[in-house]
Amino acid sequence: MTTFTRKTRPRPLELTEPFEDLSGLIAGDLRVIVGALTQRAGERRLLSPRQQEQLRRTLWENLSNAITEALEPLDVERQ
Repeated sequence: MTTFTRKTRPRPLELTEPFEDLSGLIAGDLRVIVGALTQRAGERRLLSPRQQEQLRRTLWENLSNAITEALEPLDVERQ
């Protein structure tokens, strides 16, 4: 698994056309959610900084993928 550091940015959230204008808002919310979960996991499990970055990247990727996948059928139905 590749580590995510403060120097590298997570993959941007890519939403389908009808939801494109919400990308910034949703990405901001995702940053807060991922940050809170990562911080809590670090506090509770005493994760190393590397493990926290791995968790942060995994959460970001999985949550953004879940959002994208959930919205794809709506775009297909519209067409």
